[in-house]
Amino acid sequence: MEREITEIERELRLIGRSVAMGAFGTKGRLERSAYLLLSRIEIEGPMSIGQLAEAFGLDTSTVNRQTAALLRSGVAERIPDPDGGMARKVRITAEGLRRLHADRAWATDGLGVVLADWTPEDLADFACVLARFNMAVEDHEGRSWPRPGLPGTAGSLNRPPADG
Repeated sequence: MEREITEIERELRLIGRSVAMGAFGTKGRLERSAYLLLSRIEIEGPMSIGQLAEAFGLDTSTVNRQTAALLRSGVAERIPDPDGGMARKVRITAEGLRRLHADRAWATDGLGVVLADWTPEDLADFACVLARFNMAVEDHEGRSWPRPGLPGTAGSLNRPPADG
């Protein structure tokens, strides 16, 4: 099992390298942190700095700097809490949504090219294994990523039973 885990670590490192080398922060694309923050806000709606910090497991000062960059670039705006709370919330602007969707389309188009010769079954299996891996990480960290269209906050793509 140690060899397999070493191989998984290597492959994840290589995925990270590929993403870091071209997907974010180039050619007018969103920075990685902006893409992730906007993606979360898109799913959950306006969020406070504290909610974002908790969702990502980051210090509020870090999220405050990241959201300040979003505000400066016009992809997000501060609004009063729609639920009447004291904290102001961060909401995606129309420009932010346009850029987020453009970057997501660019990424999915690129994946489509790379995976063009995979069968639909291979793609479904790969998506399922990736979701299972991410949900295991989320369970370990105690923070789930909302997956629209799936029951519960963490989704349920072929999640193994709790006892194994």
